[in-house]
Amino acid sequence: MKELNFRSKRIISVIGASEADEELWEIAERTGREIARRNCILLCGGRGGVMEGACRGCRDEGGFSVGLLPGGREGANPYLDLVLATHLGEVRNIAVVSAGDGVISIGGGPGTLSEIAFALKFNKPLVTLNSWNVIDGIGKRPELNVALDPAQAMDILFQKFRKA
Repeated sequence: MKELNFRSKRIISVIGASEADEELWEIAERTGREIARRNCILLCGGRGGVMEGACRGCRDEGGFSVGLLPGGREGANPYLDLVLATHLGEVRNIAVVSAGDGVISIGGGPGTLSEIAFALKFNKPLVTLNSWNVIDGIGKRPELNVALDPAQAMDILFQKFRKA
């Protein structure tokens, strides 16, 4: 494995469905490829579905991925470069979001929605791809940057990074 200078790389958290149909898998895989092409580290929850698709795309493009597992190492997807067994259950969602410089959400269920909420709470740059459309209790929509494809999602994140 090539030596990596981790300190200079952006970390992109990928959140999303733990079970992915063909369309979500393809979006996730392309997202992982984009993350690797832009010399970033992919961080995710480490399991299947969107997380596995993104890690596969990242690996195929020569990138590096990290998975924060909710329990032990069992259930880790086979494309992770670094598996961290947190034994935190769903609480690890906070770590997945807070450790990233930016967040990309792809599809997802209630766990993904909790991660979106944490990203908004922590003011993390957040981009959605075929994911949640959130409205608060008074009808206000938080700033969700919606991208049409993975390249646009990364473009949006990098624009946000430059403004920060």
